[in-house]
Amino acid sequence: MDMISEISSLFGLNVYTDKGIYVGKVEDVVIDLEKRQIRGLALKEYNKSIIDSNASGVILPYRIVKSVGDIIIVKDVFWVKKSEESNKESEEIKGFEELEQVIEVE
Repeated sequence: MDMISEISSLFGLNVYTDKGIYVGKVEDVVIDLEKRQIRGLALKEYNKSIIDSNASGVILPYRIVKSVGDIIIVKDVFWVKKSEESNKESEEIKGFEELEQVIEVE
């Protein structure tokens, strides 16, 4: 299978964490032409409850991808922090260091 076929097979795939949380749907792929490697997955539709952004899309670094098949599984780089100021069970979503590379796409 050539590189273009491999890349185009990613379009439209749903992305989930290895904990089963829906992250988003692949809209496009960012590639490094010199190294002939995928650098990131561009998600237009993404789960705003785990990615705190108002951008129309985000790019996940490809290094967090664990497997690709009928869906894409990524490392669970998200964590949930209970708010100490509230009596409710409200949750504040934060990202780990690896997600610092998530790029907002306007």
